[in-house]
Amino acid sequence: MTPVFKSALLATVACLGVATPVAAAETDLAKQLANPVADLVSVPFQFNWNQNIGPNDDGERMTLNVQPVIPFDLGNGWNIVSRTIVPLVFNDLPGNDDIGLGDITQSFFFSPKEARNGLTWGVGPAFVLPTGRDGISADTFAAGVTGVALRQSGPWTVGGLASHVWRVGDGPVDINQTYLQPFLSYAFDGGLSVTLNTETTYDWTNEQWTVPINGVVSKVFMAGNQPMSIGGGIGYIAEGPDSGAEGVTFRAVLTLIFPKS
Repeated sequence: MTPVFKSALLATVACLGVATPVAAAETDLAKQLANPVADLVSVPFQFNWNQNIGPNDDGERMTLNVQPVIPFDLGNGWNIVSRTIVPLVFNDLPGNDDIGLGDITQSFFFSPKEARNGLTWGVGPAFVLPTGRDGISADTFAAGVTGVALRQSGPWTVGGLASHVWRVGDGPVDINQTYLQPFLSYAFDGGLSVTLNTETTYDWTNEQWTVPINGVVSKVFMAGNQPMSIGGGIGYIAEGPDSGAEGVTFRAVLTLIFPKS
């Protein structure tokens, strides 16, 4: 096969949407990334921009969340999946332009490696660690429980993740908070996917909902031999505290993927 003919054949395959081994692998990785407890090491770098913060709606906040997901083999078909969120916060608020580390959220999910009766699930403890700098941190340790359940059928993934944490000890903030994240994802051939979710919290102490709704489009690709995913989208905060972020939000995500060999 001549180089010219080979190039023309590959271009024709791409135009016709015929699945190639690389495209099939990218599609499979996109489906695994839609599963919060997949048997897959990934490191997302998630950038979020929020606006209209403060009593006069004139503040902004940018947050870079580093979110490594690492499964550990427990044997007998079980994993413990570590999910960590390390926030780097950039405030541009009236009287508060702090930049620094926020409070780390750490969750562990005990989960079967294989779906059973089409259902994937995991449960475990969740912790909020007061690691942030002054002006950003709640300076309060919290602990609780978390769980996830999802079903994957063909290109579709539908499920939800939830947690609840309470203050532990004598921290200055009375943390008593529920987190709810229902999600729906569709994976197209070739590693392109579309995800819709909410990342809703309810503050039981102040009886306050925060309800952001997010839509993200992402694409798995190969950077040399390194599989990665890049994506972006917008959101809208449907409900929140008076001094919290309001209106349209923006998100961009770059994920390093480390499939198990």
